[in-house]
Amino acid sequence: MDRLLACLIGGTMKRMRWQLLLGISLVALSTIFYLIHYAFFRDAYHIFYRLIGDIAFAFIEVLLFTVIINEVLAIRERRIILERLNMVIGSFFSIVGKDLLKFFSEFDPNTDRIRRDLIITNQWSTGEFIEMSKRLKKYDYAISIRRGDLGSLKQKLIKEREFMLRLLENQNLLEHDAFTGLLMAVFHLVEELESRPDLSRLSEMDMRHIAGDMQRAYSLLISEWLSYMKHLRENYPYLFSFAMRTNPFDPNASPEIKE
Repeated sequence: MDRLLACLIGGTMKRMRWQLLLGISLVALSTIFYLIHYAFFRDAYHIFYRLIGDIAFAFIEVLLFTVIINEVLAIRERRIILERLNMVIGSFFSIVGKDLLKFFSEFDPNTDRIRRDLIITNQWSTGEFIEMSKRLKKYDYAISIRRGDLGSLKQKLIKEREFMLRLLENQNLLEHDAFTGLLMAVFHLVEELESRPDLSRLSEMDMRHIAGDMQRAYSLLISEWLSYMKHLRENYPYLFSFAMRTNPFDPNASPEIKE
């Protein structure tokens, strides 16, 4: 540990020494060329006139390069990060998310209503996605434990837990609090289900508790799925076409293209 610390300090000192030597060299070269200019033209007024003008413009250069251009580059970098994040979200829905939506909808007594609302077509506009997102916030994500197969849901979550853990290792998730919150809600549900060896003998209080955990994950999952569909609609029409044909809320969905 001490050796590693010594190496880090030594590397830092070398970089500082190099930067100091570079700065002194540049100032010395600038001074030499100013002296050469004066030796040839004997015009100190012109030298100081240009020097003051250059110093005055240096503040504008600082504004341009350290503020405006850096901000443009930061915006571009954020777009790249979000694009990579959407790839991560896409892999999540392909492997886990769509199946979870099907599982959760089986426990939803109002599933027919939400299915009608989420049959997304190619004619949906950006405004319709935004309006649907607002409507989903008012939706009653009711969960009835006895309607679905809790054991199969548990096995699915346990099977895909390792995959979801790898997703959490992606640093780009720091840019997307909502998706991180979804993963945490799903992980919590896995822990709750796994800690109960016999799901067929749950008390009423226990069932209500698990229903609340499922409700939380269900609402976050639908919200993220809708946002992801909107992203595909606006940027990747061919991926959006497949996503529509495999819509987990469409009972007639089929990946095959029919006439």
